[in-house]
Amino acid sequence: MQNGTMIQYFHWYTPADGSLWKKVKDEARHLAETGVNAVWLPPAYKGADGANSHGYDVYDKYDLGEFDQKASVRTRFGTRQEYIEAINAIHDAGMQVYVDIVANHLIGADETEKIKVRKVDPENRNEFISEPMEIEAFTKFTFPGRNGQHSDFVWDHQCFSGIDYDNATKETAIFSILNEYGEGWEEVVDTEKGNFDYLMGADVEFRNPAVREEFRRWGEWYYNTVHFDGFRLDAVKHITPDFFNTWLDQMRGYAQKELFAVGEYWAPGQPDLLLRYIEATNGKMSLFDASLHHNLHEASKAGKDYDLTTIFNDTLVAVKPLLAVTVVDNHDTQPLQALEAPVEPWFKPLAYALILLRKDGYPCIFYPDIYGTKYTDKDQEIYLPGVENIDKLISARDRFAYGQQRDYFDHVNCIGWTREGDGEHPGCAVILSNGEDGAKHMEIGRQYAGKKFVDYYGKHDAEIVIEEEGWATFLCRAGSVSVWVLGE
Repeated sequence: MQNGTMIQYFHWYTPADGSLWKKVKDEARHLAETGVNAVWLPPAYKGADGANSHGYDVYDKYDLGEFDQKASVRTRFGTRQEYIEAINAIHDAGMQVYVDIVANHLIGADETEKIKVRKVDPENRNEFISEPMEIEAFTKFTFPGRNGQHSDFVWDHQCFSGIDYDNATKETAIFSILNEYGEGWEEVVDTEKGNFDYLMGADVEFRNPAVREEFRRWGEWYYNTVHFDGFRLDAVKHITPDFFNTWLDQMRGYAQKELFAVGEYWAPGQPDLLLRYIEATNGKMSLFDASLHHNLHEASKAGKDYDLTTIFNDTLVAVKPLLAVTVVDNHDTQPLQALEAPVEPWFKPLAYALILLRKDGYPCIFYPDIYGTKYTDKDQEIYLPGVENIDKLISARDRFAYGQQRDYFDHVNCIGWTREGDGEHPGCAVILSNGEDGAKHMEIGRQYAGKKFVDYYGKHDAEIVIEEEGWATFLCRAGSVSVWVLGE
């Protein structure tokens, strides 16, 4: 069984020039040769901001860059045909495709409706602070540019549980919509702000059976159109787990295969919330390990003052390794974004070694860490360099990170582990330091006795010979990582 590695093939500032799908197509074979197995693509459907939309301001899920809506045919990333060609190229290279599903809300309605609502306290959404009142809300989605193609479903206020704007008075607030499907908000796991069902836009009402049926139809249409292999599920903390329990079963039944699913439940340092969500969804989806990301960020800031032996404390990968997707950064944590907490460049090789070369977790590479990027926002220029020789770390996972793992987390500034290898793959020894040059006596297995090991990552020029009992003293440079493998 090959080790799985996925890549998030975009970031928040991916250029809005319609070129991303073409780049995916051009790069697919190279990614596969590096050792990547799956590609997570951004939301591919038309957003309220048209060609500038990042896809998370969903307008029309059936418009993959095919219809003239929101002042554009293509999306930020390209046209429907270019999207299909990109996915075909990923499959032809032997990799899987994970599509980004934004189920929580719609934005950019075509018409307003006069509807009954109650205003809620934004800090305690369970507390109503008005009597029932009428507002004019953007809650009717008719998609005139698509004119009924693919689906004739019309979304109206009965399909939504909340809205944040009254067009009549121009007031911005959080309004709970009075419809026939339930008083107040839906049940969600997260008790932040009393109930965190409402996030933005027109909040989808999953208690309406017609809405669930439309999601089922759309999911089947989407699968027939592009034949994806799994999902990244956006903002799951704001959506009732019951919806995904049903929908994922429906989709897996329809596709007749185990479609992978990973949910975004961002709760750094709160693994109990992630575990509660996993329980509520009966283990039907993995979750991103927000706690491990937080630890990596903190370690990168603190330098040699961070105790590396604690790097996996309070993380999802430590307690639910089979359902943890590990990340070093993503589009929300990159500089100038909502959850900004980037891992410092010097620490990224160490961080990637920690997620790529150990037995637990499903690692996800972030696009700028391979390609690098520059962008300007909020009058600031940001440069994110690619991680030096990251292809070597991905390749090392693919070629060497197999078999029994022995941990040597016995020094605050220098930790290591060995992978013994299996019948098909030779093993490796990994050592990293956030302080001075490091050395660690570790066991890799008697089968390597007398064999010469070299640093595959290329940071150390020593040759290390394995002792008769299968041990050796492995080395690394200050503030760096080395990956020791059998010399050619």
